[in-house]
This record gives sequence, C-alpha cells and structure tokens, in this order.
Amino acid sequence: MSSTAIHPTASYTPTYRLTRRGRLVVFVLGLVAILAIGVMLASGATGTQEAGTPEPTTTVVVGPGDTLWEIAADAAEDGDIRAMVERIQRLNALDSGMVTAGQRLRVPAE
Repeated sequence: MSSTAIHPTASYTPTYRLTRRGRLVVFVLGLVAILAIGVMLASGATGTQEAGTPEPTTTVVVGPGDTLWEIAADAAEDGDIRAMVERIQRLNALDSGMVTAGQRLRVPAE
C-alpha cells in the first residue's frame, strides 16, 4: 500500500498579477471613489430650519459725481466708512466700488 502523506503545514498561496491595464483600472477606480467621497463631504447644506431676519435697509439713488465712499460716509454713523462700504457692496452684490448715476443701492439703515 503506497501512502502519500499530505503535510498540513504545506499551503498553497496563489499569486495574482495585474497587467498594466488592470493596474490602470484599479488606479482610476480608486480616484473615482476618492472624488465621489470628496464631493459628498463638500456638498453638505449649511441651511437652518429658522428663517433669518433681513437687515433693515433704505434705498439710495446714486447722483452724478457720487461715489460709494461718499454714500458709505453718509450712512456710517459710527465713523467706520470702510466697513460700511463692504456692507453696501455685499448687500448689492457689487464686484467693485464703481457706481453709476441713477443706480439704486440698498444701504443699511442704522
């Protein structure tokens, strides 16, 4: 009787090798997964359930020769003209300090 002994310590470990195209596919799938996670984390809404109260404003019509600085100086009761210019720009979605005659601006009413 011939006996072939199977050694329990001997184990078979398969080796896997990826081709160049396979490595590229794994790399691209990893990038897509990281991008998807980043988009999900970055797109969270920051709104609240409560409605905010709008800032009380008055409407000022820009006259010929008026500048945003002059309008802000008239509206700034505390004397901080630069902060008032920034508030007016933010309220009116202005990209710069340029205003034109006849333009209507919302100015904070303090």
